[in-house]
Amino acid sequence: MSNNWQKFSTDATELLFSAVDEDDVVDAEYALPEHIELFCPQQIMQKNYALCLQFWEDGFTREELLGLVDDFLKDSNKPLAVKMRYKYIRARYKHLRFAQRLYSKKHQSGALFNMTTVLLGHFQDAFRNNNQQKLRFYGNILRLFLSKPVWSKVRFSLHHIDMDSEQGFVDYRRKEIKKLRELLANPQLTGKQFHDVRKVVSQQVSFYDTLRSLEPDNREARKISRFMAAINGLMGDRHDVMVADKLAGGSSYDR
Repeated sequence: MSNNWQKFSTDATELLFSAVDEDDVVDAEYALPEHIELFCPQQIMQKNYALCLQFWEDGFTREELLGLVDDFLKDSNKPLAVKMRYKYIRARYKHLRFAQRLYSKKHQSGALFNMTTVLLGHFQDAFRNNNQQKLRFYGNILRLFLSKPVWSKVRFSLHHIDMDSEQGFVDYRRKEIKKLRELLANPQLTGKQFHDVRKVVSQQVSFYDTLRSLEPDNREARKISRFMAAINGLMGDRHDVMVADKLAGGSSYDR
């Protein structure tokens, strides 16, 4: 369990921001390499997690995020710049959650951190679709999760994480790819299965996003990142349609 995480230059965090910002961009010019190496040295795993942690910590303050939640609760019809700021903060949560699932021994995100990330997503769906009831419901819970005591506990847990071994990391990725293969063998997917596919894809994208931010000359990491980001983007577009339908009283997400 480590607490001494390496710190990186602003260039590295800015490269990661650019990579994460491209995660929904559909670009057909990238193809996967013939062979993908699943092995990752322990030192790189440590560096990857450290960059993801710094990306989260340096990107915003608790007070700013709490202020944004309060602002949306007062009036959900905010300018695009405000909505984008919220989106980018949530993206930092999601990226660090992927890192916890990838590199930790249990391959799980901390309960409080995971729940905060989930709530941020539901809250965003609510203000995007102007659903005032859901907005108030998730906003009030978020205010509790962003309180000082909970924040301190979450931050402590993020700094003290049990890292997996090199073999454990490979085994976990193989297991995720097997899950993906089994899900995609179905001619149709339920909303939950669709979400599970997207989760596996997004998690693998996040690994290569981080890797290419630390190794800008790693062309293979960039190719895999961009190829999978295209799939991520197409699924994200479909997910938004399904969520909007569900919030409007439809049932397409559950079918």
